[in-house]
Amino acid sequence: MSLQDVTGIAQPLAGTVARWMSALPLLPLLGFVLNGALSIFSAYHAGPADPGAHPHDPQPSAEEAHEAHTGHDVTGGGGHGDDHHVIVRHRFATLTSIVGPGVMVLAFVLAVAIFMAMRGAGAELHAPFVQRYYEWMPVGDLRIDAAFQLDQLSMVMILVITGVGMLIHIFSVGYMQDDPGYPRYFAYLNLFVAFMLVLVMGASYPVMFVGWEGVGLCSYLLIGFWYLDEANANAGKKAFIMNRIGDFGFLVAMFMLWANVGTLEFEGVRGQAASLAPNVVTWICLFFFLGCTGKSAQIPLYTWLPDAMAGPTPVSALIHAATMVTAGVYLIARSNFLFALSPSASLTVVVIGALTAIFAASIGLKQWDIKKVLAYSTVSQLGYMFVGVGAGAYVSGVFHLVTHAFFKALLFLGSGSVIFAMHRAYHATHNEDDAQDMRNMGGLRRYMPWTFLLMLAATLAIAGIFPFAGFFSKDEILGTLFLRARGSTLADAHWLGIPGGIVLYACYALGLAAAFMTAVYMMRMLIYTFLGPNRSGEREREFLGEAPWVMTGPLVVLGALSVVGGWLNLPETIKLGRIGLLDRWLEPVVGESTLRITHGTVPEVNQTLEYALIGVALAIAIAGIIVAWTVLEPGRLLPKRDAKPEEGFERVLANKYYVDEIYDDAVVQPTVGVSRGLLWEGIDDGLIDGVMVRFVGGQVPRFVGWIGSRLQSGQVGTYAWVLIVGVLFVLGAFTIR
Repeated sequence: MSLQDVTGIAQPLAGTVARWMSALPLLPLLGFVLNGALSIFSAYHAGPADPGAHPHDPQPSAEEAHEAHTGHDVTGGGGHGDDHHVIVRHRFATLTSIVGPGVMVLAFVLAVAIFMAMRGAGAELHAPFVQRYYEWMPVGDLRIDAAFQLDQLSMVMILVITGVGMLIHIFSVGYMQDDPGYPRYFAYLNLFVAFMLVLVMGASYPVMFVGWEGVGLCSYLLIGFWYLDEANANAGKKAFIMNRIGDFGFLVAMFMLWANVGTLEFEGVRGQAASLAPNVVTWICLFFFLGCTGKSAQIPLYTWLPDAMAGPTPVSALIHAATMVTAGVYLIARSNFLFALSPSASLTVVVIGALTAIFAASIGLKQWDIKKVLAYSTVSQLGYMFVGVGAGAYVSGVFHLVTHAFFKALLFLGSGSVIFAMHRAYHATHNEDDAQDMRNMGGLRRYMPWTFLLMLAATLAIAGIFPFAGFFSKDEILGTLFLRARGSTLADAHWLGIPGGIVLYACYALGLAAAFMTAVYMMRMLIYTFLGPNRSGEREREFLGEAPWVMTGPLVVLGALSVVGGWLNLPETIKLGRIGLLDRWLEPVVGESTLRITHGTVPEVNQTLEYALIGVALAIAIAGIIVAWTVLEPGRLLPKRDAKPEEGFERVLANKYYVDEIYDDAVVQPTVGVSRGLLWEGIDDGLIDGVMVRFVGGQVPRFVGWIGSRLQSGQVGTYAWVLIVGVLFVLGAFTIR
């Protein structure tokens, strides 16, 4: 039953396919149940009637599965890992290959149908379509319903999640085909999509928080998918713990909202947000942003994301590039009615986003692991998105989220194809070199022309080269940031005593510098991987080649989206099609908040200034590419085993400014020391076990028992004397005054 049915308010989507929106998360949830059942069933062993007999169809043990999960044969099986064991394909691989991607195809088709229904509703769709299923937490005055909400913003996210998610599921069929944990992998991946859809469709903060925590759980499970490697398990734990730090902020923000507004539904909070005291709004927004820094890997909680590359590469593409890590950006865009009321909190978002963008970009300049380059690139691009939503350019932030999902998913999947080819070659020749280190690659353009062309398109898109998708979205963020420095509530405010206008200009400069570095490190990755001489090895070259089309096909689709994705929101100055499609689509959700930041007026665009801003951003990107092209010399690069260690500042960049080491010394080791010295040895072992258990519960009763045993001698005479003494003592107590 929808809330509109209850209130009697007409809703144009009530009689359309949108009423089946609950099926969107239920479909991948069904995939999780089926694939999970296949995984459990295949792992179950009843045991032979004769303990000495062998089972008829033995499945590999966990250790065998782990050893075999990355092995490949020379005919092309598998594509990742570093051992050379015989492949044992899962007996339910075919069924899993149908169920896992199949539910995603159905979900995407339903999403497109709902989108068409929303387009048909047009201007009549001025309020979200909310469906309430049951009362979830009726406690006192607190009423939280299990309800989903469909509006223009959630629709954009649904299309990205199901569309890009479907392509990555299809890619996984080829990439993970030889993994003994194949059904378990798809079960986790399906479950992740289900939770991600709950996150973006929830009609209240608590329902959104369910999805928020659910995707965090799936991220932990998938990062540590190959959990027998300690490094993988530790990476999963690191992501889980750092996300929990951010989630503390999310919870506090919800508590404050409930205490001050009395509701946690988005529409209820939107209606009463203006009544909140300014300092209360600021603290609520800052606590929400703390949650965003954890989930979306911003300073200071960003260090888990590069380590999350320990998981399978399609996971990196789906969770750690295209969907989950953008949840923080979505949260701020969803809470635009709160952030628009607090210029101080919005400026904080802008500053942290800009600092993260340039900090991560500088680290990306000196990484050699191809996935680590992309990981720091993701952290940097997320910083751009936060700059956009923090500056009140909510459409720009969401726009970059969408285009980034296209080209970053393409880059990760393309790197997956490269790693697939490298492992296949190394497996064939029993080479133990690192298949993810770019120093062991080079010249792959000749062996993988499709992958090269598609990754070239994605590289130009992320670098901001016209007319690729990233050019439009990144330029829109930087241009809006520059314009907000005058004539906005942010410019009128102060941040730590600094005028808001100066803060925004400084962040604009940081954004340009990060754009320059982005162009440099992305071209560096492309040059060292695909151009120059090949460094894989003479015997290995004959085994290099393109991945199967079940993997390359999704890359082609993402490549096309990376090229034309910018057409979603063309600016006024570039009249190549319909102008501002995304602006108009999201106007019912964020239009009022955007106007609040610009003092209620739509800023007039000075075309000369806009052309100048576009020209500067484009020139910066081209300059970065030229610098990389002229400075880097792939012909002089040595394979990893022959390379000298970095020195000076290059060593600092290669070691990521030693932030992990600083965190370890400043936080982890003191925490371990206090836990071990005070909590474990002092309180647990010393006070509880030593004093309370061993002394009070052990020595004292033993001593009392010993006294009792001395008294219980069994001699009647002694008992008689004791009885007499006791009687005399009692009589004395009552008679002596």
